[in-house]
Amino acid sequence: MAQPSAPSARTRLVREADRAVYDRDAAYRILDEGFICHVGFVVDGQPFVIPTGYGRVGDNLYIHGSAASRMLRRVDEGLAVCVTVTLLDGLVLARSIFNHSMNYRSVVILGTARAVNDPTEKLEALRLLSEHILPGRWVESRLPNEKELKATLVMRLPIEEFSAKVRQGPPVDDEEDYAFSTWAGVIPLEMVAGNPINDPRLNLGCAVPTYVEKYSRKR
Repeated sequence: MAQPSAPSARTRLVREADRAVYDRDAAYRILDEGFICHVGFVVDGQPFVIPTGYGRVGDNLYIHGSAASRMLRRVDEGLAVCVTVTLLDGLVLARSIFNHSMNYRSVVILGTARAVNDPTEKLEALRLLSEHILPGRWVESRLPNEKELKATLVMRLPIEEFSAKVRQGPPVDDEEDYAFSTWAGVIPLEMVAGNPINDPRLNLGCAVPTYVEKYSRKR
């Protein structure tokens, strides 16, 4: 069942408000299909936006990076962040250049992220990150050792202030342009996995796992 969430003044869509989505279920479906987010924040007056992998569990988003990252360490000091995830579903070709568009699904989350220092939660967050990107891989791989865990920074962002925006369907032209003789419609786009490529140093007899052979971002 959808869980409506009243938008804040900062997340309420004003332009093209009909595309706004404020329920958690819809936003989480977008988050769970994507796997790259962009984290925006300001340090000493300079804006930064960094891409990183993420994973979600419940109402928390986990992101990770290098423990040596000065910028991420500043985020842990309580800087406000803006996290965005966008899925591109198609190019929308209208009869007029002005009305060309894209079909997409996006989520914006505002809040404050904090480092995960509890060893158990940190390891579980890394498992969630791995399983979010490639379900089934965690149990077949060597787990992080103590040195690798110390070198990795995991941050937790509560999903409290958020909104989603969705554009679907055909182009919308000005009424007088519908008589214009040019093709109009949608070019669907989707992420499709190619055939797996073996590591040249793969041990003999190692078969391609099912979760690799049938990999898909569709949820």
